[in-house]
Amino acid sequence: MMSKCKTDVCRLILRESFGEVAEKVAYLLLSKGACHLRQIASETTLHIDKVRKILLVLIQQNVVKFEKNKRGYTEYFVDIESLFWRQRIPRYIHCAKTLYGDAAELVVEDLVYHGQLMMSSVVNTVTDKLNEALEHAGHQKIGSRVVYDKFSLLAGTHFIQKCLNLMEASQDEEDLDERDLSHLFKVPPYNIKDGEKKRKRSTDESEPPAKKPKMSTDDETVSDDGVYWKINHRRFHQYFRDQLFIKAIHNTIDKRAADILQTMLRLTEVKSDDICFTTNPMSFTEIFQAIPRDLGITRNMCEQYLSLMTDDSSGVVSKVGESGGGMFVINIMKGLKTICKAHLESVVQERFGSKSLRIFRVLLLKQHLEQKQIEDLAMIPSKEAKELLYTMFAQNFVSVTEISKTPDHAPARTIFLFRVQLDQLARMLLENSYKALANAMRKRVAETKENRRLMEKQERVDAILASLEQSGADDAQKEEIQQTITPAERSQLQKVKHMINMLDQSELQLDETIFVLETFLYYNDQKLKFRS
Repeated sequence: MMSKCKTDVCRLILRESFGEVAEKVAYLLLSKGACHLRQIASETTLHIDKVRKILLVLIQQNVVKFEKNKRGYTEYFVDIESLFWRQRIPRYIHCAKTLYGDAAELVVEDLVYHGQLMMSSVVNTVTDKLNEALEHAGHQKIGSRVVYDKFSLLAGTHFIQKCLNLMEASQDEEDLDERDLSHLFKVPPYNIKDGEKKRKRSTDESEPPAKKPKMSTDDETVSDDGVYWKINHRRFHQYFRDQLFIKAIHNTIDKRAADILQTMLRLTEVKSDDICFTTNPMSFTEIFQAIPRDLGITRNMCEQYLSLMTDDSSGVVSKVGESGGGMFVINIMKGLKTICKAHLESVVQERFGSKSLRIFRVLLLKQHLEQKQIEDLAMIPSKEAKELLYTMFAQNFVSVTEISKTPDHAPARTIFLFRVQLDQLARMLLENSYKALANAMRKRVAETKENRRLMEKQERVDAILASLEQSGADDAQKEEIQQTITPAERSQLQKVKHMINMLDQSELQLDETIFVLETFLYYNDQKLKFRS
């Protein structure tokens, strides 16, 4: 069951992305669960054709899924995670650009914008966009093979995948083993020249005519009819998770240690399962040979840094054997726990102060302590320690376990042990983060709506100035146009833009915190299931 705070965020995302009518339909599915078409039309008081069109768009965007119930009716339901992850679309696009360049950025952007597309359509659209930009800049045009190679690279590293067919979609992706899922990342071969029609494939003259392949006369770059592609959210999240580990090692040791860890993560990025608690073992020789030569890391230096990382308190890297110069693994669960603790400690310091943080860290380290033990270990006077401890207890940052020596549970004969329940505290802060994100989104929408007229006026002025610039108008005309916005309006515009930029930054930072907490809780839940 989804919390109210997360539901509010999803409703705001729906309204911003698809409009109020689509929000009405999707919110019904969020609140009531799976519904059939006529039930949706009846509950929302919308015409059934309009509901059908809305569902079509939401299915295309991977927000709504459908399945047949026991009676044979098709029921529709919202994929909550896919809907919430739309908040991270800018991060997905920036990630593709950082890793593989402008062509990959446009491929991911096109897939995100349309939800599902055939590869030929993506390759042609992106090639046209790049050639238009290159022609405008006075550079030579590129062929579609360049975009196809980037598309293949994204598929090979699992950042994009084929859409499951109806038979596969009826099963949960997580229940399919790796062998079954491998075909989702296979790209059709590129079998024609750039700008030409498809080549006729050579056939054996001895073959009967019925067995000869049909000759294509289309101008498409690849033959992928009926196969649609979409972005793979979980692979992007795995990359974001790995970046958290690299950043943590960079902060605790240095950049060279982070480079070595990045090499280790790259070696296992598509080999290990995305919910594994530790990666596959890697030998020292394998790690050293994979390190880029331009980093200037020698063999002896690599040994020293691996030794430092295995001794680091975060526990991200562990040594599990001696063969091949030493076998190493990356502890995903330990690393996530360390990063989650760092976020929680930051919240405690901001809310309660440095002395409360000292008590919090003592409890994280020792787990169960009495009040007198906390005072001694944190080296804080009794009265002050008691006040700080009970303030955190009142706000659910610290919990108490009662151990009674007698059946009557008399306070004089009861031991009170304080502890930090990491998973419960993470859930509480996750809810607070959802609430803060919803508030930031509402404030941004309200500011934009309130100053819409002024912002549209600024856009019109900018458009007129751009056209005058192209036509070669003199400075007097430009100055006259610029003066249509008064100094008071210009000052108001600066304030509004500053406010909206601040709210955008807040949303990005909140989403990063949400990602850390959600990832830790997801792995923690998987670990509990594995134990049971």
